[in-house]
Amino acid sequence: MPCRFVWLSDNFNYPSRILSLATKVIVNQICFTPVFNTYFFGMQALLSGATLPETWERIKKTVPVSAINSCKLWPAVTAFSFAFLPLEYRPVFGGVIAVGWQTYLSYLNRLAERSSAGAVEPLEAPVMEKVAA
Repeated sequence: MPCRFVWLSDNFNYPSRILSLATKVIVNQICFTPVFNTYFFGMQALLSGATLPETWERIKKTVPVSAINSCKLWPAVTAFSFAFLPLEYRPVFGGVIAVGWQTYLSYLNRLAERSSAGAVEPLEAPVMEKVAA
């Protein structure tokens, strides 16, 4: 992750600060989001014992959803980072935000996993409701 911040900091520096910031945010979303999310969901599936076709199906189910939802969080995080934080603190800031983001990705992965397994009850159903039913 730190290499991404260095690369973005070293490139796309225009006379307009707003144009530079907007370009960095867009490049980050277009180039890095699909790669990171594909890696995340692919490795989650493979490490849980899924076959390659199952892994591909998981990626097809989760990456588009995660990419859309990524646009709700990461542009603001990236813009804030490049606008207000020195280069040496950007990875730490991004890492703190990434803890919550990866929790969401794990939840999305679990939903896709249960969907593929044919689970009928929703993931968020409390344990007590299942026992009482």
